[in-house]
Amino acid sequence: MHPAFSVIFLTTLIGAGQGFFLALFFAQAYTELNLLPAVADSGSFFGYGAVIAFSLLVAGLISSIFHLGRPERAWRSAAMWRTSWLSREVLALPLMMAVTFIYGVVHLGGFDTVIYTNHSNQFTLSLLVGIFGVLAVFVLFICTAMIYACIKFLQEWSTPLTVVNYILLGSASGFTLATAFSSYYHVPEMTRFFGVWAIILTALAFFTRSASLIRNARIKYKSSVQSAIGIRHNKIVQKSQGAMGGSFNTREYFHGKTAFFLKSVKWLFMMLVFPLPVILLSAAIGEDNSQVLVAAFIIQYIGLVAERWFFFAQANHPQNIYYETV
Repeated sequence: MHPAFSVIFLTTLIGAGQGFFLALFFAQAYTELNLLPAVADSGSFFGYGAVIAFSLLVAGLISSIFHLGRPERAWRSAAMWRTSWLSREVLALPLMMAVTFIYGVVHLGGFDTVIYTNHSNQFTLSLLVGIFGVLAVFVLFICTAMIYACIKFLQEWSTPLTVVNYILLGSASGFTLATAFSSYYHVPEMTRFFGVWAIILTALAFFTRSASLIRNARIKYKSSVQSAIGIRHNKIVQKSQGAMGGSFNTREYFHGKTAFFLKSVKWLFMMLVFPLPVILLSAAIGEDNSQVLVAAFIIQYIGLVAERWFFFAQANHPQNIYYETV
């Protein structure tokens, strides 16, 4: 397939925003359960964290507009929510943005109140909002991933690993960003909490993404030249495309790059997404070095852009068999 950078930035930006919101929620839950020390200015910490998560979601939404041929008709994309994962994503993203916005307002506006308390623990209004936010996060992850995983004839995407990788890669980038954020706020306990989970999630994502690469390398395609043109013959050779120039099919369903380029991108993102951020996180979380932690997030995000480009480019549309000489 031809990778569209608008969709690449959409999925990577909202993935980081979703992962960052998860990090904030679980950090707050840990503090209210007395598993982590309370943050001195928790309203500011979690409130401005929600602002960052919301900004990433908005940036992803804006980037998606550039993928629309008729942006003024974007509202129609939600009309088929009963059968279309794309329509469900269109509804889930504003829901996620709304909950994130409310979560931030509750913290920054001073509206957070204790709903329930016992001898040692408490349950606050913001944590209740955060629970709805976590549900929205996973609904959005599933909707986004299923847009691709549900396409049966694109065998590289049609696997549960697509959904798992979207969740783990987005969560890993969000926790890496949260590590840098807490380091900037000089909250060492939170920095270690976020950093350890960022390393764990990145390691898990490494195994699942590697599994998908191995699986895709061993795919036995169901389509063939014979099935592409409907002629059952053992020896069929295509000599030309059947047209003098390119077409929509050859532009939109094929990346146009060489096999060497694809292989280079694969090894590039495997280095940038997994080992380099883990090395930087391991070296910096103990010293609370915010510059190194910011660099870890930037490197990982650049790697995720390359990973998502490869994800789209690797999908081999069956129609490319018909246009194989192009």
